[in-house]
Amino acid sequence: MLEFNALAEFSRSNCIAICAFLVPANLITTLVTMILVVLRRPFHQICQAARIACIFAFVMVLHVYSWFAVGVVMAPTFILLSLAMTCLLINTGAVVYHRLYRLHRLHRYV
Repeated sequence: MLEFNALAEFSRSNCIAICAFLVPANLITTLVTMILVVLRRPFHQICQAARIACIFAFVMVLHVYSWFAVGVVMAPTFILLSLAMTCLLINTGAVVYHRLYRLHRLHRYV
């Protein structure tokens, strides 16, 4: 069983490495989702890319919350949290946009 305190301590002690991975991972996977929407790829490809991007963003939110739990309230924590929330919002919006676009296109021809 995973212990939250051990995970939070690991997150705080390896902050530079975690952020060095998660920031580019969030940006790249969100960019891939946006490119797939622009290219009008099938819905399952967009959903798969958005799921992967949301996992990275959710891990970053948990990482930032581990810092908030010990009382670290600084600019980098808010910047990372806003990046993660923005990526979550963009990926969710991309899935919803593609779904609505597809429905609109189907109704237009009926």
